[in-house]
Amino acid sequence: MNDYLLLTPGPLSTSDTVKKAMLKDWCTWDDEYNQGVVQAIRAKLVALATAHPGYTSVLMQGSGTASVESALGSLIKSSDKLLVINNGAYGERIGEIATYLNINTHIINYTETQLPNVTDIEAVLLNDSDITHIAMVHCETTTGMLNPAEAVGQLAKTYNKVFVLDAMSSFGGIPFDLADWHVDVMISSANKCIQGVPGFGFVICKQHIIAQSEGVSRSLSLDLFAQWHCMEKNNGKWRFTSPTHVVRAFYQALVELEEEGGITERYKRYKENQHILVAGMKKLGFSPLLNTSVHSPIITSFLSPTGQGYDFKTFYNTLKNQGFVIYPGKVSDADCFRIGNIGHVFAADMHRLIDAVASNLYWQDTV
Repeated sequence: MNDYLLLTPGPLSTSDTVKKAMLKDWCTWDDEYNQGVVQAIRAKLVALATAHPGYTSVLMQGSGTASVESALGSLIKSSDKLLVINNGAYGERIGEIATYLNINTHIINYTETQLPNVTDIEAVLLNDSDITHIAMVHCETTTGMLNPAEAVGQLAKTYNKVFVLDAMSSFGGIPFDLADWHVDVMISSANKCIQGVPGFGFVICKQHIIAQSEGVSRSLSLDLFAQWHCMEKNNGKWRFTSPTHVVRAFYQALVELEEEGGITERYKRYKENQHILVAGMKKLGFSPLLNTSVHSPIITSFLSPTGQGYDFKTFYNTLKNQGFVIYPGKVSDADCFRIGNIGHVFAADMHRLIDAVASNLYWQDTV
């Protein structure tokens, strides 16, 4: 058993009660599981995502990336064209998935520290009428940047495009309404802000879009329409073996989100976590990679110290030995590391982390 806090963007630290929810075995054919757990989850997800009618949800086995691939491969026809907005590893992954699936794609590439420019995006839409879909990442965990999803959603509505939002690291932790932001398809995962464990992702989308997608999928196991249709017709039954323990843990995580006060209250906690983190790290001489104005409250990138004795692996291990696991950097043109603010993590934990970092500035002696 580990005794450290996961300060990562997922998997993340979960509550003891979420862990305990996995101790019971479940039958995948039983109504207690399918109707009582799976269908309840599907309804709760839609209620969290929007106050407007017309949306549905479907759960999909695998990583969050599997759900992204399922959505792109099942909802975008061979005659369609996808505009991808990329400013990090996960925007790049959307483009890579589209290439694997032979989807006609136009990619707008930004650097990892650039905020996508809505004027650039509109210019592409004006010049390329073949584009039918727009896809972007909401919180790009490469850096922690929060991308302008609401503004891009408005563009999608104005130009009559289907807007696909990868909200993997933001849904459940940042308040927004899919309908208000004109999001047609949203993808997220069990092991992010809702604070479940890894094993499945989910897609929340306009019902008419998925209902009209029969036969589009390029994959058997990732056929989103077939999974949705099976769940609709069989009271939550999955097509193939579902990750029952993970699903039950997710139900518990949803209950705990409600008990905390919903997404708004969780957002406040995450913001407080990040405020404590950034203020404390700055006092110790660390500089955030991004400007505060574009930071999400999900994960924060810090520039690595310039002391000659600094080594990330050593720094990582010293913090792990004191009960904290952080993330390496993922930016191509900057030496940095990342610290997550989400999960079953509270203000007191962030203060303890700052104390641990303060006691491990070993490289300063070598400057």
